[in-house]
Amino acid sequence: MWKYEAIEAKAVFVIVHGAGEYHVRYNWVVEQLTNLRYHVILGDLPGQGTTKGPSGHINSFNDYIDNVTKWLREAKQYGLPVILLAHSMGGLISIHTLMKLHEKDLPDAVILSSPCLGLVNDPPVSKKLMASILNVAAPRFRFPSGLAPGSGTRSEEMRQRDAADPLLVKKVSARWYTELVKAMKQAHERTDAFPDIPVLVSQGGTDLIVNKERGRSWFDKLPVSNKYYKEWEGLYHEVLNEPEQDRVFAHMLGFVTLNISC
Repeated sequence: MWKYEAIEAKAVFVIVHGAGEYHVRYNWVVEQLTNLRYHVILGDLPGQGTTKGPSGHINSFNDYIDNVTKWLREAKQYGLPVILLAHSMGGLISIHTLMKLHEKDLPDAVILSSPCLGLVNDPPVSKKLMASILNVAAPRFRFPSGLAPGSGTRSEEMRQRDAADPLLVKKVSARWYTELVKAMKQAHERTDAFPDIPVLVSQGGTDLIVNKERGRSWFDKLPVSNKYYKEWEGLYHEVLNEPEQDRVFAHMLGFVTLNISC
């Protein structure tokens, strides 16, 4: 876990990254937030980035939830409003975390960047069956994630950066895939368990990774008093790493200003 502290901070952001990536891909976001007087807490999820253990593997989705819970509790120690910002699989993890947290541990608002609530390229039945068998017989067996290089962002700078980064996860285990599919299904089935806190979904309009229709379906069922959905036409999956990141970031801060007293 890393802490980036601002001078005279008015609130705390907790950032949860997506699948295959890790904390350094949020350096630009962290810099913007600290300059605007927000503390930032973030870390690498199990099996990702700098963490120890098998790359691209988890024993249970709860391993992710436990980490995010710790980060949120750490953020609460500042005694300031807390905003949870989560991308893709990090969004799915955060949804499950929020459904399990005690009220005292909840953030004051949540921003979900292209949350993973369905996949664009749903694997064929044969691959799903194989993953189901391997989940029991060889849960750590890994296979390619299937994501094409550059499918997350149109930014050439980020594409070049990622091509040279050996810590990005390109293979995932059978257990990881099985747990992801189960978590997506449960998120849709348990929207009634989501707490009544302000929610913003910021979705790439040309998302090549997650199924935006499934994300919108989840959002529409959400029984929350203050919820906002913004689809960015033409943007890829990583809306905060797109060439239009300034606009996306400003829109997110507008949501925070509207819903949080800082």
